[in-house]
Amino acid sequence: MAETRTARSEAHGIEVHGVDTIPEAERTARPRDVLSILVGTNLCLGLVIFGWLPATFGLGFWACLTAQVAGTGLAILLVAPMALISTRTGTNLSTSSGASFGVRGRLIGSMIGLLLSLGYASLTIWTGGAAVVEPLSELVGLPNGSVSYVIVYAGLAAAAVMVAVFGYRLLARLGRVLAVGMTVLMAAGMLALAGSFDAAPVVDGGYLLGDFWTTWFLAFVATGISGPVAFITLLGDYTRYVSPRRHSDRRVLVATAAGLALGLLIPQLFGMFTTFAARAGDDYVTGLVAATPLWFLPLLLLNGVFGTVGNAGVLLYSMGLDLDAIVPALSRVKATIAISVLSMALVVTGYFVWDAADAVTAFLLIMTAAGTPWAVITVIGFARCRGTYDVDALQVYNRRSRGGLYWYRAGWSASATVAWAIGTAIGVLSVDTTMYHGPILDLTGGIDLSPILAGGAAAISYLLLTARVPQPMPDLGLAPSVPSAVLADA
Repeated sequence: MAETRTARSEAHGIEVHGVDTIPEAERTARPRDVLSILVGTNLCLGLVIFGWLPATFGLGFWACLTAQVAGTGLAILLVAPMALISTRTGTNLSTSSGASFGVRGRLIGSMIGLLLSLGYASLTIWTGGAAVVEPLSELVGLPNGSVSYVIVYAGLAAAAVMVAVFGYRLLARLGRVLAVGMTVLMAAGMLALAGSFDAAPVVDGGYLLGDFWTTWFLAFVATGISGPVAFITLLGDYTRYVSPRRHSDRRVLVATAAGLALGLLIPQLFGMFTTFAARAGDDYVTGLVAATPLWFLPLLLLNGVFGTVGNAGVLLYSMGLDLDAIVPALSRVKATIAISVLSMALVVTGYFVWDAADAVTAFLLIMTAAGTPWAVITVIGFARCRGTYDVDALQVYNRRSRGGLYWYRAGWSASATVAWAIGTAIGVLSVDTTMYHGPILDLTGGIDLSPILAGGAAAISYLLLTARVPQPMPDLGLAPSVPSAVLADA
Protein backbone atom coordinates (compact mmCIF):
# COMPACT_ATOMS: atom_id res chain seq x y z
CA MET A 1 0.00 0.00 0.00
CA ALA A 2 2.81 2.43 0.92
CA GLU A 3 4.58 1.67 -2.36
CA THR A 4 1.37 2.37 -4.27
CA ARG A 5 0.93 5.75 -2.56
CA THR A 6 4.56 6.61 -3.25
CA ALA A 7 4.29 5.75 -6.91
CA ARG A 8 1.07 7.75 -7.25
CA SER A 9 2.62 10.79 -5.55
CA GLU A 10 5.73 10.63 -7.71
CA ALA A 11 3.57 10.37 -10.81
CA HIS A 12 1.93 13.65 -9.84
CA GLY A 13 5.30 15.24 -9.11
CA ILE A 14 4.85 15.57 -5.33
CA GLU A 15 7.97 14.81 -3.34
CA VAL A 16 7.34 11.92 -0.97
CA HIS A 17 10.38 12.32 1.25
CA GLY A 18 10.48 14.24 4.48
CA VAL A 19 13.57 14.10 6.68
CA ASP A 20 14.07 10.40 6.06
CA THR A 21 17.28 9.29 4.34
CA ILE A 22 17.21 9.79 0.57
CA PRO A 23 18.03 6.47 -1.16
CA GLU A 24 21.17 6.51 -3.31
CA ALA A 25 19.16 5.70 -6.44
CA GLU A 26 17.15 8.92 -6.02
CA ARG A 27 20.15 11.17 -5.36
CA THR A 28 20.36 12.42 -8.92
CA ALA A 29 20.83 16.17 -8.32
CA ARG A 30 23.96 17.93 -9.54
CA PRO A 31 25.97 20.73 -7.89
CA ARG A 32 24.69 23.13 -10.54
CA ASP A 33 21.13 22.36 -9.38
CA VAL A 34 22.13 23.62 -5.93
CA LEU A 35 23.63 26.72 -7.57
CA SER A 36 20.47 27.46 -9.57
CA ILE A 37 18.18 27.07 -6.54
CA LEU A 38 20.32 29.36 -4.38
CA VAL A 39 20.49 32.02 -7.08
CA GLY A 40 17.09 31.81 -8.77
CA THR A 41 14.85 31.60 -5.72
CA ASN A 42 16.64 34.45 -3.93
CA LEU A 43 16.23 37.12 -6.61
CA CYS A 44 13.16 38.62 -4.96
CA LEU A 45 12.05 41.67 -3.01
CA GLY A 46 12.53 39.79 0.27
CA LEU A 47 16.30 39.82 -0.35
CA VAL A 48 16.30 43.17 -2.15
CA ILE A 49 15.05 44.78 1.05
CA PHE A 50 18.38 43.93 2.71
CA GLY A 51 20.07 46.23 0.24
CA TRP A 52 17.73 48.97 1.43
CA LEU A 53 18.11 48.38 5.18
CA PRO A 54 21.72 49.60 5.62
CA ALA A 55 20.79 52.82 3.79
CA THR A 56 18.17 53.46 6.49
CA PHE A 57 21.00 53.36 9.07
CA GLY A 58 22.34 56.65 7.65
CA LEU A 59 25.25 55.17 5.68
CA GLY A 60 26.27 56.24 2.19
CA PHE A 61 26.31 53.87 -0.78
CA TRP A 62 29.95 52.80 -0.58
CA ALA A 63 29.78 52.17 3.15
CA CYS A 64 26.66 50.04 2.62
CA LEU A 65 28.35 48.10 -0.16
CA THR A 66 31.53 47.34 1.76
CA ALA A 67 29.60 46.25 4.86
CA GLN A 68 27.38 43.98 2.76
CA VAL A 69 30.18 42.35 0.78
CA ALA A 70 32.51 41.91 3.77
CA GLY A 71 29.80 40.42 6.00
CA THR A 72 28.49 38.10 3.31
CA GLY A 73 31.97 36.88 2.39
CA LEU A 74 32.95 36.15 5.99
CA ALA A 75 29.74 34.25 6.72
CA ILE A 76 30.03 32.15 3.55
CA LEU A 77 33.32 30.75 4.88
CA LEU A 78 31.38 29.19 7.77
CA VAL A 79 28.12 28.34 6.06
CA ALA A 80 29.18 26.86 2.68
CA PRO A 81 30.97 23.80 4.16
CA MET A 82 27.69 22.77 5.80
CA ALA A 83 26.45 21.76 2.35
CA LEU A 84 28.83 18.79 2.47
CA ILE A 85 27.21 17.34 5.59
CA SER A 86 23.94 16.39 3.92
CA THR A 87 25.72 14.84 0.95
CA ARG A 88 27.02 12.32 3.52
CA THR A 89 23.85 11.85 5.57
CA GLY A 90 21.16 12.02 2.88
CA THR A 91 18.92 14.10 5.16
CA ASN A 92 18.49 17.75 6.09
CA LEU A 93 20.96 19.62 8.26
CA SER A 94 18.92 19.86 11.45
CA THR A 95 18.51 16.07 11.46
CA SER A 96 22.19 15.65 10.55
CA SER A 97 23.18 17.78 13.55
CA GLY A 98 22.01 14.91 15.74
CA ALA A 99 25.51 13.47 15.30
CA SER A 100 26.82 16.30 17.51
CA PHE A 101 23.75 17.30 19.55
CA GLY A 102 22.10 13.89 19.94
CA VAL A 103 19.04 12.56 18.16
CA ARG A 104 16.80 14.62 20.41
CA GLY A 105 19.21 17.50 20.86
CA ARG A 106 19.04 18.14 17.12
CA LEU A 107 15.62 19.68 17.83
CA ILE A 108 17.64 22.82 18.61
CA GLY A 109 18.58 22.99 14.92
CA SER A 110 15.03 22.26 13.85
CA MET A 111 13.68 25.14 15.94
CA ILE A 112 16.38 27.55 14.72
CA GLY A 113 15.65 26.59 11.12
CA LEU A 114 11.92 26.88 11.64
CA LEU A 115 12.15 30.36 13.18
CA LEU A 116 14.65 31.67 10.65
CA SER A 117 12.61 30.45 7.70
CA LEU A 118 9.36 31.64 9.27
CA GLY A 119 10.69 35.16 9.66
CA TYR A 120 12.18 35.30 6.19
CA ALA A 121 9.10 33.79 4.54
CA SER A 122 6.86 36.35 6.23
CA LEU A 123 9.20 39.14 5.15
CA THR A 124 9.29 37.83 1.58
CA ILE A 125 5.51 37.73 1.24
CA TRP A 126 5.18 41.12 2.95
CA THR A 127 7.62 42.87 0.59
CA GLY A 128 6.35 40.92 -2.43
CA GLY A 129 2.82 42.10 -1.71
CA ALA A 130 3.98 45.71 -1.88
CA ALA A 131 5.73 44.99 -5.19
CA VAL A 132 2.42 43.74 -6.59
CA VAL A 133 -0.05 46.24 -5.13
CA GLU A 134 1.98 49.41 -5.76
CA PRO A 135 2.62 48.79 -9.51
CA LEU A 136 -1.00 47.67 -10.05
CA SER A 137 -2.16 50.83 -8.32
CA GLU A 138 -0.16 52.92 -10.81
CA LEU A 139 -0.96 50.81 -13.87
CA VAL A 140 -4.66 49.94 -13.47
CA GLY A 141 -5.82 51.95 -10.46
CA LEU A 142 -6.01 49.07 -7.96
CA PRO A 143 -7.06 50.51 -4.57
CA ASN A 144 -3.93 50.89 -2.49
CA GLY A 145 -5.45 49.78 0.79
CA SER A 146 -5.58 47.01 3.36
CA VAL A 147 -8.07 44.83 1.45
CA SER A 148 -5.86 44.76 -1.65
CA TYR A 149 -2.80 43.90 0.39
CA VAL A 150 -4.46 41.04 2.28
CA ILE A 151 -5.84 39.54 -0.95
CA VAL A 152 -2.44 39.75 -2.65
CA TYR A 153 -0.70 38.29 0.41
CA ALA A 154 -3.12 35.36 0.38
CA GLY A 155 -2.59 34.75 -3.34
CA LEU A 156 1.20 34.83 -3.07
CA ALA A 157 1.14 32.55 -0.03
CA ALA A 158 -1.15 30.03 -1.74
CA ALA A 159 1.11 29.86 -4.81
CA ALA A 160 4.20 29.47 -2.61
CA VAL A 161 2.52 26.65 -0.68
CA MET A 162 1.85 24.80 -3.93
CA VAL A 163 5.52 25.09 -4.92
CA ALA A 164 6.63 23.91 -1.47
CA VAL A 165 4.23 20.97 -1.45
CA PHE A 166 5.50 19.67 -4.82
CA GLY A 167 8.99 19.94 -3.36
CA TYR A 168 12.56 19.65 -4.48
CA ARG A 169 12.19 18.80 -8.18
CA LEU A 170 9.87 21.73 -8.88
CA LEU A 171 12.10 24.07 -6.87
CA ALA A 172 15.11 23.02 -8.95
CA ARG A 173 13.28 23.67 -12.22
CA LEU A 174 11.88 26.97 -10.96
CA GLY A 175 15.32 28.07 -9.79
CA ARG A 176 16.83 27.60 -13.27
CA VAL A 177 14.15 29.78 -14.85
CA LEU A 178 14.18 32.48 -12.19
CA ALA A 179 17.99 32.75 -12.16
CA VAL A 180 17.89 34.11 -15.70
CA GLY A 181 14.58 35.95 -15.67
CA MET A 182 14.97 37.80 -12.38
CA THR A 183 18.58 38.81 -13.17
CA VAL A 184 17.38 40.43 -16.41
CA LEU A 185 14.59 42.24 -14.56
CA MET A 186 16.98 43.60 -11.93
CA ALA A 187 19.50 44.72 -14.56
CA ALA A 188 16.68 46.57 -16.33
CA GLY A 189 15.70 48.31 -13.09
CA MET A 190 19.24 49.50 -12.43
CA LEU A 191 19.44 50.76 -16.02
CA ALA A 192 16.14 52.62 -15.60
CA LEU A 193 17.46 54.53 -12.57
CA ALA A 194 21.13 54.89 -13.51
CA GLY A 195 20.75 58.55 -14.42
CA SER A 196 19.51 59.57 -10.97
CA PHE A 197 22.02 57.62 -8.85
CA ASP A 198 23.52 59.56 -5.93
CA ALA A 199 25.87 57.87 -3.41
CA ALA A 200 25.08 60.34 -0.59
CA PRO A 201 23.03 59.12 2.43
CA VAL A 202 19.28 58.93 1.78
CA VAL A 203 18.09 59.68 5.33
CA ASP A 204 18.53 62.73 7.50
CA GLY A 205 19.67 62.70 11.11
CA GLY A 206 23.12 61.17 10.76
CA TYR A 207 24.21 57.67 11.72
CA LEU A 208 21.61 55.45 13.39
CA LEU A 209 23.91 54.36 16.24
CA GLY A 210 25.71 57.69 16.62
CA ASP A 211 28.96 57.19 14.73
CA PHE A 212 30.21 55.69 11.48
CA TRP A 213 31.99 52.53 12.60
CA THR A 214 29.35 51.38 15.09
CA THR A 215 26.68 51.86 12.44
CA TRP A 216 28.86 50.21 9.75
CA PHE A 217 29.26 47.14 11.95
CA LEU A 218 25.50 47.04 12.48
CA ALA A 219 25.11 46.78 8.68
CA PHE A 220 28.01 44.30 8.53
CA VAL A 221 26.15 42.00 10.94
CA ALA A 222 22.46 42.69 10.27
CA THR A 223 22.52 42.65 6.47
CA GLY A 224 25.90 41.05 5.70
CA ILE A 225 26.60 38.14 8.05
CA SER A 226 22.92 37.41 8.66
CA GLY A 227 22.34 36.65 4.96
CA PRO A 228 24.39 33.42 4.71
CA VAL A 229 23.53 32.50 8.31
CA ALA A 230 19.87 32.32 7.23
CA PHE A 231 20.91 29.27 5.16
CA ILE A 232 22.55 27.28 7.96
CA THR A 233 19.67 24.82 8.03
CA LEU A 234 18.48 25.22 4.41
CA LEU A 235 21.50 24.02 2.42
CA GLY A 236 21.01 20.38 3.30
CA ASP A 237 17.47 20.46 1.92
CA TYR A 238 19.06 20.45 -1.56
CA THR A 239 22.46 18.80 -1.14
CA ARG A 240 20.87 15.67 0.36
CA TYR A 241 19.89 14.86 -3.23
CA VAL A 242 23.53 15.12 -4.41
CA SER A 243 25.44 11.83 -4.31
CA PRO A 244 29.05 12.04 -3.01
CA ARG A 245 29.78 8.97 -5.12
CA ARG A 246 29.22 10.94 -8.33
CA HIS A 247 30.18 14.50 -7.36
CA SER A 248 33.29 15.67 -5.53
CA ASP A 249 33.25 17.77 -2.38
CA ARG A 250 35.06 20.51 -4.26
CA ARG A 251 32.30 20.85 -6.88
CA VAL A 252 29.58 20.91 -4.23
CA LEU A 253 31.48 23.47 -2.15
CA VAL A 254 32.18 25.76 -5.13
CA ALA A 255 28.56 25.58 -6.31
CA THR A 256 27.26 26.35 -2.82
CA ALA A 257 29.62 29.26 -2.19
CA ALA A 258 28.90 30.74 -5.63
CA GLY A 259 25.16 30.26 -5.14
CA LEU A 260 25.21 32.01 -1.76
CA ALA A 261 27.34 34.89 -3.05
CA LEU A 262 25.33 35.50 -6.22
CA GLY A 263 21.95 34.70 -4.68
CA LEU A 264 22.51 37.21 -1.88
CA LEU A 265 24.61 39.96 -3.43
CA ILE A 266 22.74 40.37 -6.75
CA PRO A 267 19.37 41.27 -5.15
CA GLN A 268 21.01 43.24 -2.35
CA LEU A 269 23.09 45.25 -4.82
CA PHE A 270 19.92 45.94 -6.81
CA GLY A 271 18.15 47.08 -3.65
CA MET A 272 21.07 49.22 -2.57
CA PHE A 273 21.57 50.88 -5.97
CA THR A 274 17.88 51.58 -6.52
CA THR A 275 17.48 52.90 -2.95
CA PHE A 276 20.10 55.58 -3.56
CA ALA A 277 18.89 56.29 -7.10
CA ALA A 278 15.24 56.62 -6.02
CA ARG A 279 16.19 58.28 -2.68
CA ALA A 280 13.85 55.76 -1.05
CA GLY A 281 14.97 56.09 2.55
CA ASP A 282 11.59 55.82 4.26
CA ASP A 283 9.59 53.33 2.16
CA TYR A 284 11.50 51.30 -0.39
CA VAL A 285 8.76 50.01 -2.69
CA THR A 286 6.73 53.23 -2.70
CA GLY A 287 9.86 55.27 -3.41
CA LEU A 288 10.96 52.88 -6.17
CA VAL A 289 7.57 52.95 -7.89
CA ALA A 290 7.47 56.75 -7.75
CA ALA A 291 10.97 57.13 -9.23
CA THR A 292 11.00 54.50 -11.99
CA PRO A 293 9.64 55.06 -15.52
CA LEU A 294 6.28 53.51 -16.38
CA TRP A 295 7.81 50.80 -18.57
CA PHE A 296 9.61 49.25 -15.56
CA LEU A 297 6.47 48.79 -13.44
CA PRO A 298 5.32 45.61 -15.25
CA LEU A 299 8.81 44.17 -14.68
CA LEU A 300 8.63 45.06 -10.99
CA LEU A 301 5.24 43.38 -10.87
CA LEU A 302 6.71 40.20 -12.36
CA ASN A 303 9.43 40.22 -9.73
CA GLY A 304 6.83 40.75 -7.03
CA VAL A 305 4.90 37.68 -8.18
CA PHE A 306 7.44 35.12 -9.39
CA GLY A 307 10.35 36.18 -7.18
CA THR A 308 8.14 36.05 -4.11
CA VAL A 309 6.61 32.68 -4.98
CA GLY A 310 10.05 31.18 -5.64
CA ASN A 311 11.68 32.45 -2.46
CA ALA A 312 8.71 31.88 -0.18
CA GLY A 313 8.30 28.42 -1.70
CA VAL A 314 11.88 27.50 -0.74
CA LEU A 315 11.40 28.80 2.79
CA LEU A 316 8.04 27.09 3.31
CA TYR A 317 9.57 23.86 1.98
CA SER A 318 12.35 24.10 4.56
CA MET A 319 9.86 24.92 7.33
CA GLY A 320 7.81 21.88 6.37
CA LEU A 321 10.89 19.68 6.73
CA ASP A 322 11.78 21.21 10.10
CA LEU A 323 8.26 20.83 11.47
CA ASP A 324 8.19 17.26 10.12
CA ALA A 325 11.43 16.66 12.06
CA ILE A 326 9.96 18.14 15.25
CA VAL A 327 6.62 16.31 14.94
CA PRO A 328 7.38 13.02 13.12
CA ALA A 329 3.69 12.08 13.11
CA LEU A 330 3.08 14.84 10.54
CA SER A 331 3.89 14.21 6.90
CA ARG A 332 6.01 16.79 5.09
CA VAL A 333 2.97 17.99 3.13
CA LYS A 334 0.78 18.42 6.21
CA ALA A 335 3.61 20.13 8.07
CA THR A 336 4.15 22.53 5.16
CA ILE A 337 0.49 23.53 5.03
CA ALA A 338 0.29 23.98 8.82
CA ILE A 339 3.34 26.22 9.03
CA SER A 340 2.15 28.24 6.03
CA VAL A 341 -0.96 29.27 7.96
CA LEU A 342 1.25 30.62 10.76
CA SER A 343 3.44 32.47 8.26
CA MET A 344 0.38 34.13 6.72
CA ALA A 345 -0.76 35.24 10.17
CA LEU A 346 2.63 36.86 10.77
CA VAL A 347 2.46 38.63 7.41
CA VAL A 348 -0.90 40.18 8.20
CA THR A 349 0.22 41.11 11.72
CA GLY A 350 3.40 42.65 10.32
CA TYR A 351 1.42 44.76 7.86
CA PHE A 352 -0.97 46.19 10.46
CA VAL A 353 1.16 46.31 13.63
CA TRP A 354 4.96 46.26 13.39
CA ASP A 355 7.58 48.88 12.63
CA ALA A 356 9.03 46.65 9.94
CA ALA A 357 12.58 48.00 9.65
CA ASP A 358 13.31 47.90 13.39
CA ALA A 359 11.56 44.57 13.95
CA VAL A 360 13.33 42.86 11.03
CA THR A 361 16.74 44.12 12.11
CA ALA A 362 16.27 43.02 15.74
CA PHE A 363 14.92 39.62 14.71
CA LEU A 364 17.81 38.97 12.33
CA LEU A 365 20.47 39.88 14.85
CA ILE A 366 19.00 37.75 17.64
CA MET A 367 18.46 34.73 15.40
CA THR A 368 21.97 35.14 13.99
CA ALA A 369 23.28 35.10 17.56
CA ALA A 370 21.43 31.82 18.20
CA GLY A 371 22.10 30.20 14.84
CA THR A 372 25.83 30.86 14.51
CA PRO A 373 26.85 28.77 17.58
CA TRP A 374 24.73 25.85 16.34
CA ALA A 375 26.35 26.04 12.91
CA VAL A 376 29.87 26.23 14.39
CA ILE A 377 29.32 23.15 16.58
CA THR A 378 27.81 21.21 13.66
CA VAL A 379 30.77 22.05 11.41
CA ILE A 380 33.27 21.08 14.14
CA GLY A 381 31.46 17.77 14.49
CA PHE A 382 31.69 17.23 10.74
CA ALA A 383 35.45 17.85 10.81
CA ARG A 384 36.03 15.63 13.84
CA CYS A 385 34.16 12.65 12.40
CA ARG A 386 35.82 13.25 9.01
CA GLY A 387 32.47 13.30 7.29
CA THR A 388 31.49 9.77 8.27
CA TYR A 389 28.03 9.27 9.75
CA ASP A 390 25.78 6.43 10.83
CA VAL A 391 22.80 7.49 8.71
CA ASP A 392 20.51 4.95 10.32
CA ALA A 393 21.26 6.21 13.83
CA LEU A 394 20.38 9.77 12.79
CA GLN A 395 16.79 8.63 12.13
CA VAL A 396 16.11 7.21 15.61
CA TYR A 397 13.94 10.14 16.76
CA ASN A 398 12.01 10.17 13.48
CA ARG A 399 11.13 6.51 14.06
CA ARG A 400 10.15 7.36 17.64
CA SER A 401 12.71 4.85 18.92
CA ARG A 402 15.67 4.92 21.28
CA GLY A 403 19.36 4.10 21.14
CA GLY A 404 21.98 4.16 18.44
CA LEU A 405 25.37 5.80 18.05
CA TYR A 406 24.05 9.31 18.71
CA TRP A 407 21.85 8.58 21.69
CA TYR A 408 24.33 10.13 24.16
CA ARG A 409 22.30 10.64 27.36
CA ALA A 410 18.55 10.37 26.78
CA GLY A 411 19.08 11.57 23.21
CA TRP A 412 20.99 14.76 24.16
CA SER A 413 24.67 15.65 24.04
CA ALA A 414 25.23 17.76 27.15
CA SER A 415 28.53 19.11 25.76
CA ALA A 416 27.02 20.40 22.51
CA THR A 417 23.91 21.77 24.21
CA VAL A 418 25.86 23.63 26.90
CA ALA A 419 28.33 25.02 24.35
CA TRP A 420 25.44 26.22 22.16
CA ALA A 421 23.74 27.85 25.17
CA ILE A 422 26.96 29.64 26.16
CA GLY A 423 27.53 30.90 22.62
CA THR A 424 23.93 32.03 22.24
CA ALA A 425 23.90 33.84 25.59
CA ILE A 426 27.08 35.74 24.77
CA GLY A 427 25.76 36.55 21.32
CA VAL A 428 22.44 37.89 22.59
CA LEU A 429 24.18 39.90 25.32
CA SER A 430 26.32 41.65 22.68
CA VAL A 431 23.56 42.45 20.16
CA ASP A 432 22.90 46.11 19.43
CA THR A 433 19.73 47.36 17.73
CA THR A 434 17.44 50.35 18.10
CA MET A 435 15.07 48.08 20.07
CA TYR A 436 17.59 46.28 22.30
CA HIS A 437 21.13 46.99 23.52
CA GLY A 438 23.15 44.09 24.90
CA PRO A 439 24.68 44.74 28.34
CA ILE A 440 28.22 43.76 27.32
CA LEU A 441 28.45 46.19 24.40
CA ASP A 442 30.74 48.40 26.47
CA LEU A 443 33.38 45.66 26.27
CA THR A 444 33.34 45.85 22.45
CA GLY A 445 33.41 49.62 22.24
CA GLY A 446 29.71 49.73 21.41
CA ILE A 447 30.27 47.70 18.22
CA ASP A 448 27.96 44.74 17.51
CA LEU A 449 30.22 41.69 17.17
CA SER A 450 27.51 39.28 18.27
CA PRO A 451 27.92 36.52 15.62
CA ILE A 452 31.72 36.52 15.96
CA LEU A 453 31.57 36.39 19.76
CA ALA A 454 28.76 33.82 19.73
CA GLY A 455 30.54 31.54 17.28
CA GLY A 456 33.89 31.90 19.03
CA ALA A 457 32.44 31.21 22.48
CA ALA A 458 30.60 28.14 21.21
CA ALA A 459 33.69 26.77 19.47
CA ILE A 460 35.94 27.22 22.51
CA SER A 461 33.34 25.81 24.90
CA TYR A 462 32.60 22.79 22.72
CA LEU A 463 36.26 21.94 22.11
CA LEU A 464 37.05 22.22 25.83
CA LEU A 465 34.04 20.14 26.88
CA THR A 466 34.83 17.40 24.36
CA ALA A 467 38.63 17.50 24.55
CA ARG A 468 38.79 14.00 26.06
CA VAL A 469 35.67 12.66 24.39
CA PRO A 470 36.04 11.25 20.86
CA GLN A 471 33.44 12.15 18.26
CA PRO A 472 31.06 9.20 17.72
CA MET A 473 31.95 7.47 14.45
CA PRO A 474 30.34 4.43 12.84
CA ASP A 475 32.14 1.15 12.41
CA LEU A 476 32.91 1.36 8.70
CA GLY A 477 33.25 -2.40 8.63
CA LEU A 478 29.49 -2.74 9.04
CA ALA A 479 27.38 -2.92 5.93
CA PRO A 480 25.26 0.23 5.43
CA SER A 481 22.11 -1.86 5.65
CA VAL A 482 22.87 -3.04 9.20
CA PRO A 483 20.77 -0.88 11.53
CA SER A 484 22.14 0.86 14.62
CA ALA A 485 21.30 -0.56 18.01
CA VAL A 486 17.73 0.42 18.77
CA LEU A 487 17.03 -0.27 22.39
CA ALA A 488 13.27 0.06 22.55
CA ASP A 489 10.36 1.83 21.01
CA ALA A 490 9.61 5.15 22.67
